[in-house]
Amino acid sequence: MKPVSNTIHQMVGFHFKVSFITLSKTKAVDVKFQSVSGLDVQIEKEALKEGGLNNFEHSMPGRNKYTTLTLKRGLLTPEDSALTVWCQQAFQDRKIKPISGVDVELLNENNAPMLKWQLTHVWPVSWKIGELNAERGEVLLETLELNYNYFKLVNVN
Repeated sequence: MKPVSNTIHQMVGFHFKVSFITLSKTKAVDVKFQSVSGLDVQIEKEALKEGGLNNFEHSMPGRNKYTTLTLKRGLLTPEDSALTVWCQQAFQDRKIKPISGVDVELLNENNAPMLKWQLTHVWPVSWKIGELNAERGEVLLETLELNYNYFKLVNVN
């Protein structure tokens, strides 16, 4: 039997980075997160009622609906992270400045991107700090939820 040389392998989701394209003064820590979720889109259904035949409704495709992007990482001070400063301005000073682009990249073993999700018009909707607990020696996590208008999946190969 002849060996197959072009075997397709499924991708693993533990090696990634998040880039805030138009956020000024970003630092190396601003691309590193423990987890990223919320790359989720659904097509809404619109009901169309037909006159004369009343025993069902037609379902028609409507608009795309996107969820919020959720990012988790260890808590950083404003001096260490431009992303923390951006959230601080939004939630404390009520200066909400949307970022025109955020890229979420899935990386291979050589740190090269395999897939990229490009998100547009991103702004913070939630900023949560994990539990302070004297009985545990865990890293204090912050969770950021970001609203975005839509994303586009880009194949970078």
